[in-house]
Amino acid sequence: MLAKVTNGHKTWTVPQKERELEIKLNWLRAAVLGANDGIVSVAGVVMGVAATGAQPQTVLIAGVAAVVAGAISMGGGEYVSVSAQRDSELAHGRTATQVNARPWAAAWSSFVAFSAGAILPLVAITGPWESIRIPLTVAAVITALGFTGWWAAWAGKASIPKSIFRNVSISVLTMGFSYLIGSLLGVAIL
Repeated sequence: MLAKVTNGHKTWTVPQKERELEIKLNWLRAAVLGANDGIVSVAGVVMGVAATGAQPQTVLIAGVAAVVAGAISMGGGEYVSVSAQRDSELAHGRTATQVNARPWAAAWSSFVAFSAGAILPLVAITGPWESIRIPLTVAAVITALGFTGWWAAWAGKASIPKSIFRNVSISVLTMGFSYLIGSLLGVAIL
């Protein structure tokens, strides 16, 4: 089945599967980006705050603030960027039914995925296991990002090892730098 696409003065047909793939990739990108950012950014915040020697309730407050701000920012950012894509498609001659960009779908996908991903490092670092909270958080984040890397590659039919490596290596760097900064700046001066 073919879908007609118009660009200014030209009209051509695009296989329906290609159009469906574009729509799927917009949603997949928003979900994977949201989940990864929720996991990595909240892990970075709570690791940095925990490295200062802060009390668990302080770490929890910082983590909850990071979840709320991050989820709203991710959802809003997706809405704005995908709306710009939609506007560009319309400006280049596509009709409303031919536009692949779905701003609200991307926004909600990213908002929900960020929130879901962010819960894991928050629970790992603030649970009743204070003596092992740092290594437990690192292990939980690496496991979660290994899973999101696998899922993104599986859903997009791409290289699974490459996707997992990319996700995990970036998260380890983020947590490491955040922890180092927290350790360096969290020294009490009397």
